[in-house]
Amino acid sequence: MEIKWLGHSAFQIISDNGVKLLIDPFISNNPSCNVPVEDFEADYILLTHGHSDHFGDTLEIANRTGATVIGIHEISLFISSNGLNTIGMNIGGTISFNDISITMLEAKHSGSIDFTDDIVDGGVACSYIIKSESGKKVFHGGDTGLFGDMETIIGRIYKPDLALLPIGGKFTMGPFEAALASNWINPGIVVPIHYNTFPAIEQDPSEFSDYVNRLNSEIEVLILNPGEQIDL
Repeated sequence: MEIKWLGHSAFQIISDNGVKLLIDPFISNNPSCNVPVEDFEADYILLTHGHSDHFGDTLEIANRTGATVIGIHEISLFISSNGLNTIGMNIGGTISFNDISITMLEAKHSGSIDFTDDIVDGGVACSYIIKSESGKKVFHGGDTGLFGDMETIIGRIYKPDLALLPIGGKFTMGPFEAALASNWINPGIVVPIHYNTFPAIEQDPSEFSDYVNRLNSEIEVLILNPGEQIDL
């Protein structure tokens, strides 16, 4: 499974059998991403919530590629109203396709669709466990604060191999809280995301790495540059 960070919270994942996933495809207005939105192909798009810096270019990409958009029920209604293919889920649910499974889990964050003329109910924000054909599991935390289910549910039950966690502060966890989350979840690898896109979320990722190493030196912290990828 190839997992490429596109900056902010956006990821491109190509599964073991070549299924193309995009998560939170904030591309054209993302100062960290230098790939034109027209270059992206997708079979499925996963949305963690409806804020513009996560919903991003979903409608354009789905319309052009025919991708199915996966999101919480309220977002799926909004996508359907735009004439696009969608799968609505809710917290705790799992769907499967092409020997891949997607489980929707909690995130502590607001979730309104905030880029329309009138703010639209986008349900609640969520996170995802993505299980590949080989059984490898990726946790994408979306936008979230620290909460206890990271230890009792995500860490103990789902046991992801890789965690993608926000560290930007102000709107999400900061470096220290994200390090605590890393320790609770206890993945083999953790990647910091959702930082340095805008001045309000400027952070030094090495601070996050230092906190993680102090709490649990067995977790590998990978600090990626936008455009770099992990092969899991």
